[in-house]
Amino acid sequence: MTDPGTVTLADIEAAREVLRGVAITTPMEESRWLSALAGGPVSLKCENLQRTGSFKARGAYVRISRLTPEERAHGVVAASAGNHAQGVALAAQLLGIKSTVFMPEGAPIPKERATRAYGADVVFHGTYLEHCLDAARTFAAETGAVLIHPFDHVDIVAGQGTVGLEILEQSPDVKTILVPTGGGGLLAGVAIAVKAKRPDVKVIGVQAEGAAAYPGSLAKGAPTALEHMKTMADGIAVGLPGAITFAAVRDHVDEIITVSEDSLARALLALLERAKMVVEPAGAAAVAAMLDRPTEFTTPTVALLSGGNIDPLLLGKVIRHGMAAAGRYLNLQVCIPDTPGGLAQLLGEVSAVGANVLEVVHERISPSLHLDEVEVSLQLETRGEQHAAQVMGRLRERGYRVYE
Repeated sequence: MTDPGTVTLADIEAAREVLRGVAITTPMEESRWLSALAGGPVSLKCENLQRTGSFKARGAYVRISRLTPEERAHGVVAASAGNHAQGVALAAQLLGIKSTVFMPEGAPIPKERATRAYGADVVFHGTYLEHCLDAARTFAAETGAVLIHPFDHVDIVAGQGTVGLEILEQSPDVKTILVPTGGGGLLAGVAIAVKAKRPDVKVIGVQAEGAAAYPGSLAKGAPTALEHMKTMADGIAVGLPGAITFAAVRDHVDEIITVSEDSLARALLALLERAKMVVEPAGAAAVAAMLDRPTEFTTPTVALLSGGNIDPLLLGKVIRHGMAAAGRYLNLQVCIPDTPGGLAQLLGEVSAVGANVLEVVHERISPSLHLDEVEVSLQLETRGEQHAAQVMGRLRERGYRVYE
């Protein structure tokens, strides 16, 4: 490296040679539905299809491959919510090195199992990534194992930067690149590679609102820790940027934006339905930004899907949440006459407008009800917000008192 804390285009190109035969060149898929929303070409860079299910294998392999024989003999240690863990475990396995990974309590089960399957010893510690990093540093000091930081190392950034080279080759006319961002290793690497070759291309980092450390850090001019974090996007739940990644993001990235939990859920659901892509919440952050601001980004735009490792139980919850956020579930209270056939008539109206009934609950005792009325709570499945409005409108046209 030219400088202990600086990554250059030459470093990223060298990393690409290291990764030949290890990392795959992931597909770039045109997205017709996002293109229609944006008014111009939008493509998805599918790092969810990378080995281990995320981009993390790139940086981990580059970093570990450059260890000296003496360092390799002591093994490696990492801290990760899951994706970096798998990347380190795979790289260590390929290079014949012992690996230990500290994961936060509650880390997704598939990520834990995959990490063990690649041969790593997994130790649960603490609630957040920062807790795991502290434990990993202690382990390294006690055993001599080399700490493989999840983002704040020049070899990690160089490895992740190879994604940027691929994007430029696969989408040579690109004008905007949206990158999911936690600690900033992927964003820093992509930005360095892209700005060196195409300084006109805008590189934008996307963070979860509940774990957005970069806006405050950039405003203060130095990495600044969040006091607390809460997001389903464990892959980008990082409360403190690294020194190396912060400097690169500050110098090369055009903008950092944030997305809500609802937006992440809607994006994950849309990717499943429209692109047939399984992504984790963090991996959907760039698409969430596209759905929030469909005409804000200059096209052609590339939205990077950073990872696809999601617990099936969480996937089910996020799908339900995404459907609710997209207006696909409608919860209503409807007052109907307490007469034979009253409920059947109500359900007939719902059926006639094409909504699907998921749940029905009667409430006969309420101060808001007349003596001859029953309140019915309905949970309906609709096609979206416009359809939900049609359902409400039809019921009111038929004389029902309807409350959401």
